[in-house]
Amino acid sequence: MATTLTEAELDLRQQVLLILFKNFGDGKYSGKSIYECADDWCSKQVTTAGLVSYYKAYYTGSHDNT
Repeated sequence: MATTLTEAELDLRQQVLLILFKNFGDGKYSGKSIYECADDWCSKQVTTAGLVSYYKAYYTGSHDNT
């Protein structure tokens, strides 16, 4: 069964994908990681604040665990 998203959820997902592809869609990072991040982000957040830092920390492989 497919989940129906609200207009606000669709708008957020569109904004998230636009930001992620603008910042990380240059071919260095996979489209798969961008979509996975968007799915993860949209399931937990209602704003795009902190999105770029979140992607850098958890999806670029450059997370510093110290």
